Amino acid sequence: MQHILLLHGAIGSEEQLFPLSENLASSQYRVHSFNFYGHGGESINGSLSMELFAEQTLEYIKSNQLKNLYVFGYSMGGYVAMYLASLYPELFSGIVTLGTKYNWSPEIAAKEIKMLRPEIIEEKVPAFAAALANRHGKENWKALLNASADMLSLLGDKPLLNNACLQKITADVLLLIGEKDNMVSLEETTLTAQQLPKGSIQVLPNTVHAIEQVSMTVLSEKLLSFFAGLHL
Repeated sequence: MQHILLLHGAIGSEEQLFPLSENLASSQYRVHSFNFYGHGGESINGSLSMELFAEQTLEYIKSNQLKNLYVFGYSMGGYVAMYLASLYPELFSGIVTLGTKYNWSPEIAAKEIKMLRPEIIEEKVPAFAAALANRHGKENWKALLNASADMLSLLGDKPLLNNACLQKITADVLLLIGEKDNMVSLEETTLTAQQLPKGSIQVLPNTVHAIEQVSMTVLSEKLLSFFAGLHL
């Protein structure tokens, strides 16, 4: 049986990917997922970083003895998968990312951090604040946003995926981007695909960045088609 690992995005949780997991699971594929540290109701202990999430992912893979793994990463989850694949190319046979931002700088990080202010979210988007509280816990969600902002600041100062790192990734990689994604540009996604030894890109029509608004039917079809092609 082939294994697929799903990695959620920043300030998200594995629960958001359950519909995708249901679509992918079959006699051929066993689907795995977990919550990154500080997400999904777990309290924050210390700082967060892409390196920390990559270590957590590596621990999950080793503890479950997963080999020749397929992985799907949404947004931050895609960045984690790609970073880990640059360090341990032998881990993955196929990688798909959706809405992953690969171009980071202090200016870009500062722009993204502005959208992670708990007090502004509570005032301007109370429904989103309630959703975050429900997803991560009333006592945890504000700390998670603050820790995530610090993480993005570090990433802006020191991006982990440069061209040399990307060229170390030996797996087949498909970069998906929504046509209406206002966080990630087609230009940066295309440039990243071009730097990969076996990279390709596809645009999902009428698709925005938010995972809740992505068609799980369309996404699962893209994943299954790509993974099936790896067997040929």
